[in-house]
Amino acid sequence: MTTTATSVHTNTSPALSCRFCGDTLRRTFVDLGMSPLCETYPSVDDLAHGEMYYPLHVHVCEKCLLVQLEQFESPENIFSDYAYFASFSDSWLKHCESYCAKMTSRLGLDQDSFVIEVASNDGYLLQYFVQRRIPVLGIEPAANVAKVAVEKGVPTLVQFFGTALARRLADEGRCADLVAGNNVLAQVPALNDFVEGLKLVLKPEGVLTLEFPHLLRLIEHNEFDTIYHEHFSYFSLFSTIKILEAHGLKVFDVEELKSHGGSLRVYACRASARSHAVEAGVEKVLSDEANAGLHEIAGYECFAMQVRATKFALVEFLLSAAKAGKKVAGYGAPGKSATLLHYCGIGRDLIEYTVDRSPYKQGRFLPGTRIPIYHPDRIRETKPDYVVILPWNLKDEIVAQLDFIREWGGQFVVPIPKVSVL
Repeated sequence: MTTTATSVHTNTSPALSCRFCGDTLRRTFVDLGMSPLCETYPSVDDLAHGEMYYPLHVHVCEKCLLVQLEQFESPENIFSDYAYFASFSDSWLKHCESYCAKMTSRLGLDQDSFVIEVASNDGYLLQYFVQRRIPVLGIEPAANVAKVAVEKGVPTLVQFFGTALARRLADEGRCADLVAGNNVLAQVPALNDFVEGLKLVLKPEGVLTLEFPHLLRLIEHNEFDTIYHEHFSYFSLFSTIKILEAHGLKVFDVEELKSHGGSLRVYACRASARSHAVEAGVEKVLSDEANAGLHEIAGYECFAMQVRATKFALVEFLLSAAKAGKKVAGYGAPGKSATLLHYCGIGRDLIEYTVDRSPYKQGRFLPGTRIPIYHPDRIRETKPDYVVILPWNLKDEIVAQLDFIREWGGQFVVPIPKVSVL
């Protein structure tokens, strides 16, 4: 097969197998070069030491069309001490409070119900069920993050989730009316073990909801920076249904969300459940994916070209700003910034520093680039000409928070889906 710059090309690296169906991975979706783990923020003491870089070479399975990265580090090394605390985003908290109200009403949850969240982080979601006196259990592998959840009154097991833990909970009679998994499916290398566990902890008529960035939107909006080593897989509804059905789960509804640049909330139940009819939204999203070509391998062919175009535009803008003597800062230290900055070759010469609301990240540095992370007050102190919004999915929230930069003529730069100045 002839390889072109714009096509999904044949993979020439050592044979890899699809983490769902086991087929050999022969096709490249996009190759983003090398990058360190995105949630490893060096301290001052770490600056004299090197960092591990890994390939960001994304494959697409020709058989099941699951888009995926090779696993280079174990989940234990990535997630046991984690830098991401979900509660630092006000808009995300509102999203979760709304979810709680919706699910409580839709499923009739009360004090006799039971809710489990897998990858429950700092209690950002389950706290709202606790406020309604609905019994909950969080399952979170990062001890430093789980500690915050417990302090909020959210019971939390500090463990990785899979079939072994699921069987234990089921044997203890702790199956759930609602199992939630927000932005966790992508972070699971042992995909089949994880999904089988989700089924095991569901009551016979229980409901599973999974939220994850929608592959269709990732492609349409050029969201390549949402690809990083902590995200092992990238899902369409088409591939998600295949995976869930293989484990005796039926998708009966789906919602399209604005979060994280465009996400899906998939509703599923045991295939044997009788109380959940398939809703029209499922066919609508599947139709949208089919119209975009995502049910065929050809639909994955143009993404790499889009990515390169965005890289060139961003670098050109920052180089022009530097040549004009403009001061450029960043806002945020999200995981996605590691991919964006490394693929584009952007360092402190183009973005002087960034700021973040998380005290855990302040005083540290972005991985690889060593761009320093400060408290948001640094923006007002230094008055940059441009602020690059690295968590672009929160741009409206951030623009509102930092509207004061207009006082000195400051402007915002949004890098995705294409470079724009606000």
